[in-house]
Amino acid sequence: MSAPRPAKPSADGSDAGHGFGTAPVFLASISTILGAILFLRFGYAVGHVGLWGSLMIILLGHLVTIPTVLAVSEIATNRRVAGGGAYFIISRSFGTSIGGAIGIALYLSQAISVAFYLVAFAEAFEPVYDWAAFTYDLSPDPRWVSLPSAVLLLALMLTKGAGMGVRALWVVCAMLGGAIAAFLLGEGPEAIRPDGLNLTARIDSPDSFGLVFATCFPAFTGMIAGLGLSGDLKNPQRSIPLGTIGATLAGMVVYALVAVKLAASATPEALAEDQFIMSQIALWGPSIYVGLGAAALSSALGSILVAPRTLQALARDKVSPIPRVNILLEHGAGESQEPVNATLVSGAIAIVFVVLGDVDFIAQILSMFFMVTYGALCAVSFLEYFAGNPAYRPTFRSRWYLSLLGAVMCGLLMIQMNPLYALVSILLMVGIYLGLRRSRRGERDFAAIFEGTMYQLTRRLQITLQQNRVERSDGGWRPSVVAVTRFGERRLGHFDLLRWLSHRHGFGHFIQYLEGEYSFSEEIEARLQVQKLVERTEISRAGVFVDSMICPSFQLAMANTLQMPGISGLPNNCLLLEFDQDRPEEVTEIVDGARLAMDSMFNVLVLRSTKYRFGYKASIHLWVTEDTIDNAALMLLLAYIIVGHRDWNRAEIHLFACFEAKSDAEREKDKLSNLMKEGRLPISSQNVTAVPHSGGHSLETEVSRRSSKADLLIAGLTADEITLDGTATALQAYQSANDVLFVHATQAVSID
Repeated sequence: MSAPRPAKPSADGSDAGHGFGTAPVFLASISTILGAILFLRFGYAVGHVGLWGSLMIILLGHLVTIPTVLAVSEIATNRRVAGGGAYFIISRSFGTSIGGAIGIALYLSQAISVAFYLVAFAEAFEPVYDWAAFTYDLSPDPRWVSLPSAVLLLALMLTKGAGMGVRALWVVCAMLGGAIAAFLLGEGPEAIRPDGLNLTARIDSPDSFGLVFATCFPAFTGMIAGLGLSGDLKNPQRSIPLGTIGATLAGMVVYALVAVKLAASATPEALAEDQFIMSQIALWGPSIYVGLGAAALSSALGSILVAPRTLQALARDKVSPIPRVNILLEHGAGESQEPVNATLVSGAIAIVFVVLGDVDFIAQILSMFFMVTYGALCAVSFLEYFAGNPAYRPTFRSRWYLSLLGAVMCGLLMIQMNPLYALVSILLMVGIYLGLRRSRRGERDFAAIFEGTMYQLTRRLQITLQQNRVERSDGGWRPSVVAVTRFGERRLGHFDLLRWLSHRHGFGHFIQYLEGEYSFSEEIEARLQVQKLVERTEISRAGVFVDSMICPSFQLAMANTLQMPGISGLPNNCLLLEFDQDRPEEVTEIVDGARLAMDSMFNVLVLRSTKYRFGYKASIHLWVTEDTIDNAALMLLLAYIIVGHRDWNRAEIHLFACFEAKSDAEREKDKLSNLMKEGRLPISSQNVTAVPHSGGHSLETEVSRRSSKADLLIAGLTADEITLDGTATALQAYQSANDVLFVHATQAVSID
């Protein structure tokens, strides 16, 4: 066999590669799938859960593996896949911070897997151990085989490289295929044969299905082993889909055939007792030991091929905080850029764990890391589809629901296998991610990942809301408030009130008005203003959308604002304006805006702000008069929404029914109390007070006496006070109060 011709170096110089075709991808994957568990533990599975249960394990396992290989194939055909395999795909889709966290876990899994497979390889020599014990009275240690094997395997990789590794894969895979064929064509002895094929037959007191599944699931996780050769492939866009999908489907068929053959050839008791039961069934018993050795050795070969390439890709992305380490590990030898230093490190890790021997705890943690990797690959495919990014144009298409199924199944199976280890794995990866983020600020992170997804979700929700808009009942009213101001930087009260009103129950749109003619320089200034407002929303944790508007006049800005569609997908229904109590010259402009909003059927909210800035946020007083009784429902709802914010969680609402006749005041007080009770508003009837008065002077006196220390006063505003009184003296009322919110309900709002 001629050696593969080295590929040309990539444009970025990151990979040169061997120029392999599809076969090495298939061989590396299938040799890892058909590993030691097939020979050592699948008889145990059939014995404990029966043939039907074993087929269910195969099906459930492939509900993870098939979506994963489809997702890998899709992502691999969207962009050039360089060295690093699964790590490269994840890091180029999620960013190097998230990719690095997953890549480190993936690399450790691959490196330590070499040790696991070599320990299994040593078990294939069990007949030799028995012979040595019987003949020479020796007690051989399996490490007598596994440790020299690790050294020889490392020497092979260092001296011959991936080319020799791939040629060796052909040999061991041929041996593996021969062993499986010998088993499928064999027939077990009469003593252990069952009476026909029984789908549900199993031993008494079997292990739980979850435990058996957790034991066997790692058998299916080798389907992306061939990805580690991505930088050595001549055409990865073709070889990765063909190789990984072919290996996954072939492995599923082989496992199903082996399960059926085991159930048909031996009783559940025989299957559960002898881990080498396959040797009794095969045409030639020793072929199973040869097959086990070939399976373990081929899996070890696949892992020692891909682990150094993953580490080399990590080093090229400067994942290590020590620059010198990155330089050493990214170094490649020859035209094929063979990862010599990374192979040494990977081999050293494998040898350490071979010497330690007992790695059960770490093995379960690493199984979780594999699951996280597969879940991440499925999530990438799903998010890329959902985001609708026009740059995502794979030539191979999976289905978004399959990718979503794979991601969900990975999470569920992690919990099923071991919730504690799943938690430990996730915490370790979160710690690595946070460490990488400290040195990689400005790079892609979780916010960037979900940006496209959030864009699509928002677009679809807005369209759905608009298409399904219906006449809403009065009890379903919620505030959709748009606020306009000249003083976005200098007046915080206006912004604070909007964020309280839009908290949880409503939606707020804050617009910074800039007076002038539109130009590029004005646009730059507007963007700077918006950025400052965005920073304010982050600091205050406000759920408010901020924007800017450049117009020659405030009146024109108001006209444009009132025509804007609601950002939430629902139409705006309230306009919030603000003026400073110490600047009466601002009132005229505010009145003009309020008049235009009322004519456009907007509810009008006008905040008269002071330096008091809502004080301790402990009390809200509502004043309802016979002229403003129609605004009472909206005033009550706004007060209820405000006190629902955490800033006002200690606040009490007091309502004053102020009428000229005492009997009218008492009657309206009772009506308002019943309204709040039926509307389930958390306002005590003891906080509702009837206040008789005569004339405006008496009203001002009562407000001064009862509400001068209130943190916010809410009062009604009539249409005549907006349209007929150009000076809007009503906005100058309640001079003894602190901050005052004037409310005019243009829409019919009721409390149900």
